[in-house]
Amino acid sequence: MKAFINAISYYLPEKVLDNHQISLEHPEWAADKISQKTGIYKRHIAAHDESAGDMAEKAGKKLLAETKVEASGIDFLLYCTQSPDFFLPTTACILQAKLSLPTSCGALDFNLGCSGYIYGLALSKSLIVSGIAKKVLLLTSETYTKFINPKDKSNKTIFGDAASASLITSEIGPYELGNFRLGTDGTGAENLIVRFGAIRHKTDKGTDIFDSTGEFVKNEEYLFMNGQAIFSFTSITVPKLVNDVLLCNNLVKDEIDYFLFHQANKYMLEFIRKKIKVPLEKFIYYLEDIGNTVSNTIPIALKEECTNKKKGNILIAGFGVGYSWGGCILHSM
Repeated sequence: MKAFINAISYYLPEKVLDNHQISLEHPEWAADKISQKTGIYKRHIAAHDESAGDMAEKAGKKLLAETKVEASGIDFLLYCTQSPDFFLPTTACILQAKLSLPTSCGALDFNLGCSGYIYGLALSKSLIVSGIAKKVLLLTSETYTKFINPKDKSNKTIFGDAASASLITSEIGPYELGNFRLGTDGTGAENLIVRFGAIRHKTDKGTDIFDSTGEFVKNEEYLFMNGQAIFSFTSITVPKLVNDVLLCNNLVKDEIDYFLFHQANKYMLEFIRKKIKVPLEKFIYYLEDIGNTVSNTIPIALKEECTNKKKGNILIAGFGVGYSWGGCILHSM
């Protein structure tokens, strides 16, 4: 049995933070400097009272309305987030009720970041091929901006908030899911982390730490990213991942029509593109107006840059926090 992505929808919060606004807050960083370095001009920010679960609900309802798929026909809900509404219950259970999905529907959260959409597709395909489910609703949603310290201008320029919804079934759709390759290296966990707030450090309070020049470094209550370590991990892991995905799908690089990677930032993407020697016309970018939306970057780019526009074999790959990575081939129908 085969599995297909039948539809993709997404939701972006109303509030927008552009580079000029960041430059006003941090005058030492001009707006054009930010865009040149990151490839990002603006990003959407969740409202103070808007949770990742709220955004996932909006994306899910949008997909059901756009496709006219009956909520009663969904028999499994997968929800990827690192911004859960509660420690418990699982947000997927709450979303089952809010989306009016049947009580016979399985539902679970899984906590992954930039590789999350790939893992979600792998889980969706497994559910369908095994006969456990016929229609899977895969939701991704993140509010990373709520983890960012106001003084942290570096992460502030990169991350935006968003949610996506994808319908995966055995019925022929725009994208047939090929074979997957997944990987994990937990030794890199310290390099992208929000240390305080969960059970291990539930009551600990962080303090702002600055370097000798007065630049903000970190606060353990907020998102910390070791950019140099993440870049090094990516530059080593992604080329190998691409080769592994090609091998398990019995393809060579020239048979790939388009490459769509997690939209981390323009500098990193350009480095990877050149390292694996992909022509610019085969490489997909979609981050200028939304930034790095973590697990949402790939489905949003698929929706905007590929659906009804680009046909053939598309290699998609996600990588980041964890460390975690994954890739697969989409056969565009």
